[in-house]
Amino acid sequence: QVQLVESGGGLVQAGGSLRLSCVASGRTFSVYTMGWFRQAPGKEREFVASISWRGGRPDYADSVKGRFTISRDNSKNTVYLQMNSLKPEDTAVYYCAATPRLYGSSRGGEYDYWGQGTQVTVSS
Repeated sequence: QVQLVESGGGLVQAGGSLRLSCVASGRTFSVYTMGWFRQAPGKEREFVASISWRGGRPDYADSVKGRFTISRDNSKNTVYLQMNSLKPEDTAVYYCAATPRLYGSSRGGEYDYWGQGTQVTVSS
């Protein structure tokens, strides 16, 4: 079992930045590939980014490429999502997720563990 707790969300103006954190507890964090997803009101959950258990093979949704960066620190059991040049359309609840897969996936169904989410609101 893995427990995930996100933090770092908030209200920011368009063009601003936020860094989300997700701390894992339970089973060995370092063996899990991690992902970030988001869900805006009235919309389906969508993939944002993923990173393999060794920290390689980062993958991003087209909508965030060049603006968001995923990273992890296995010594701190933490995965990060640095979000720059934020846009109002980035407004959503952001969730981190964990999967024992070797590499990340954009399909939420392939992740076994999920956090409770953190709200990100970008004002225009």
